[in-house]
Amino acid sequence: MPTGVALRDPREQLFDAAERVLLRDGPSALTSRAVTTEAGCAKGVLHKHFADFDAFLAELVQDRIARIGAQSAALRARAGTGTVAGHLTEALTTLFASVAIAIVGLVISRDELRARLRQTTPTGVPLLMEATAMIAGYLTAERDLGRIAADTDVNTLAPTLVGTGHLLFADRESAPPDAEAVHKVVATVIAAAVAPRS
Repeated sequence: MPTGVALRDPREQLFDAAERVLLRDGPSALTSRAVTTEAGCAKGVLHKHFADFDAFLAELVQDRIARIGAQSAALRARAGTGTVAGHLTEALTTLFASVAIAIVGLVISRDELRARLRQTTPTGVPLLMEATAMIAGYLTAERDLGRIAADTDVNTLAPTLVGTGHLLFADRESAPPDAEAVHKVVATVIAAAVAPRS
């Protein structure tokens, strides 16, 4: 007797199921059984496509990191338009209102996963490091256009913004901050660096 349902793209459906479990129940609830139950498939499906559960989790994190690459390119393309604070507010909200907060919690809570991810992200927290690079790239583009001060240390400002954004969105018990709250914090952090009306 067959169990579960046929999956069109098993890997992506398992990743999406893992995200739903993470968002709903947190990192401690994420098990192979929870993922396959959420995906509506037999447990063997996960092990058919991944060597083990930590290999699955590592690929999930890498997949979500790859999405930051697309967001990064779009953010850099907006340099010179709109306002710096507006673009940073949108970028941080897009990043942290998604599953990124839960992914960071997952990485921090699983030693084996962190060890596997060290192969591609040798320092810092995976996902946060890529987010920091995204923000630094955008700030550099704005600095090159003269919209932020030429002496701005983007390698200090970018992790400050990412860390602040992470703290704003990290509370799983409360509703996420609204755009106005995020904008207020971003504007305060970048105030000394931003040229008037940028």
